[in-house]
Amino acid sequence: MARFDVVIVGGGIIGLAAAREILTRQPGTSLAVVDKEPTIGEHQTGHNSGVIHSGIYYAPGSLKARLCTAGARLMYEFCESHGVKADSCGKLIVATAEDELPALDDLHRRGTANGVPGLEMIGPAGIAEREPHCTGIRAIWSPVTGIVDFSQVALAIAGDVAQLGGVILTGHPVTGLTVRTGSIAVVTSRGELTATRVLTCAGLSSDRVARLSGAPAEPRIVPFRGDYWQLRPERRHLAQNLIYPVPDPKFPFLGVHFTRRIADGAVWLGPNAVLAFAREGYRRWDVRPGDLARTLGYPGSGAWRASTGAPGWPRCTATFPSGPLSRPASVSSLSLRPPTSSPGRRGCGPNRSPTMASWWTTSASTSRAGSSCTSATRPRPPRRLAWRSPR
Repeated sequence: MARFDVVIVGGGIIGLAAAREILTRQPGTSLAVVDKEPTIGEHQTGHNSGVIHSGIYYAPGSLKARLCTAGARLMYEFCESHGVKADSCGKLIVATAEDELPALDDLHRRGTANGVPGLEMIGPAGIAEREPHCTGIRAIWSPVTGIVDFSQVALAIAGDVAQLGGVILTGHPVTGLTVRTGSIAVVTSRGELTATRVLTCAGLSSDRVARLSGAPAEPRIVPFRGDYWQLRPERRHLAQNLIYPVPDPKFPFLGVHFTRRIADGAVWLGPNAVLAFAREGYRRWDVRPGDLARTLGYPGSGAWRASTGAPGWPRCTATFPSGPLSRPASVSSLSLRPPTSSPGRRGCGPNRSPTMASWWTTSASTSRAGSSCTSATRPRPPRRLAWRSPR
């Protein structure tokens, strides 16, 4: 039986960062990070748009605002010191209609109050200067918003954890947590660990791990999946960096937006919000009947549908099986015309119907000459990280 001062359940970026901080503050602490997957960072850490947000959206003075603003600065510093590529490429939040201007003004006030560096309100000329193929009546320019591959950040953090004396145990799903006198038993499929303290950072499994410790069944995680498309390589110039819409206050999302990927320069469009039929189902037809039954039987799912009203539920089922990704303001801000080349692919390989791309058509009032877009494709799933437990 292995004994540690601290065991952290979850080998994503949060669990790894917590391990690094504990070992930095308390040198000599015996610490283990356990994760159920064969490699670290296989879920939320590696399934995101890779954006370093600057702190525009959150209420001034809130913990989210303080953490986001300071965290962006610290993330750039960490990447520079560890040789991880990061790019403060900047972001536009674009209003395309008069009724979006009050919300845009409110975002500008929030960002200014939160101390976001270099924030500007710009007009059509400023938009065109930064994104020549984007149109709008007004926009916020955030020069310190950037992009990074958080999988690479996680690898760098894992390296620090190992260097500081921590142990990372992948392929160790936790099946039980038992409190004993002066210790906690962490039961895994590959043996038992004993710890003085246990910290759980289990991401999508947080509620399940909490119940292992005797916590109540509520709250419960209801899984949502985001779909992304990407512009073909010859059309990536249409969105040079990050272009966001003014978010709809009815939904807890930032809206479908254009994001340049730092690893390969690809331009992604997304995400929408689709109810996932499996807790860790990243592809359209990933279904786990037990997960789906628990989601549909959870009263919180019904409460959410009621709170969002009629537009809410269709938005979450929009790509199942033949609805559009969306018709968001961020798409209208770029002049995308129907494709003329082959249909795009899903991440898992099969071709997608060519009619899908007709959803990207924009109105004539927002089109700009010469900025057509050929077919979009779905990005492939991210590669797994090359970190495995010693055998």
